[in-house]
Amino acid sequence: LAFKLEASRYGQLTYTRVYQGCLRRGDSLKNTRTGRRLRVPRLGRMNVDKFEDLEAVYAGDIAALFGVECSSGDTLVAVNSPMEKCSMESMFIPESVVSMSITPVDKHNIDAFSKGLARFTKEDPTFRLKHDVESGQALVSGMGELHLEIYAQRLAREYNAPCILGKPKVAFRETLLEPVEFDYLHKKQSGGAGQFGRVTGILEPLPAEMNTQVLFSDETVGTNIPKNYVPAIETGFRNICEKGGCLCGAKVVGVRFRLQDGAHHSVDSSDWAFQLAAEGAVKQGERPFI
Repeated sequence: LAFKLEASRYGQLTYTRVYQGCLRRGDSLKNTRTGRRLRVPRLGRMNVDKFEDLEAVYAGDIAALFGVECSSGDTLVAVNSPMEKCSMESMFIPESVVSMSITPVDKHNIDAFSKGLARFTKEDPTFRLKHDVESGQALVSGMGELHLEIYAQRLAREYNAPCILGKPKVAFRETLLEPVEFDYLHKKQSGGAGQFGRVTGILEPLPAEMNTQVLFSDETVGTNIPKNYVPAIETGFRNICEKGGCLCGAKVVGVRFRLQDGAHHSVDSSDWAFQLAAEGAVKQGERPFI
């Protein structure tokens, strides 16, 4: 069982405990989690900060493997052994309790900064890194502020990449306070084929339990808006919700777009024209947004 990873001056060290049999230098092992086979090029024991090479270790021994790619909690078994499909219970890894944004002081150190974070997340399964797509921030999570501060200090000390820990940006959302009617005409003529699309209907807030969704309903009757343009109208509505509302540019959620009527032109109407009409209809209802 691999229970600890460490990047030392010798390279990647994997600390393991042998539970059954014998492990010799040069043996081939299988990682039961990934199914990958790996070879043990060097085997030994750590005495303080010195690596003592060994030819073999036996059940009950704790050994350090050099040059083995795995993660904490992985089970390693001999290739083609009866235990090849067996796996030990992995270590319990608690959920992170605090998250903070992390940014390098000097952007020229971004390579060292990234390398250090990659190493720390591999060594410590309770230290997690993720990138917030909306804010563009790198977020680190751990077991407390002190836990994260220690890694920030190590980045500065070991990788010469000082960084700043801060509170993550809040991902705001915009929604409707009350239903609002819309009647929006998108019309553009610039020589040749123009653009024409008109949509009317209602934008209304969704119930609280559905406040992360955006819904579209087609309630049109007749041929004022041909059915082949309805998907483009829905696309325009969803696009503008993703782009952001009129207050702070945050995503729009908890809204239903009820398309009830409209108008088209036999020559100038197109999917693109109706898509822009739907976007304009949402912008038209900016006042009730919060």
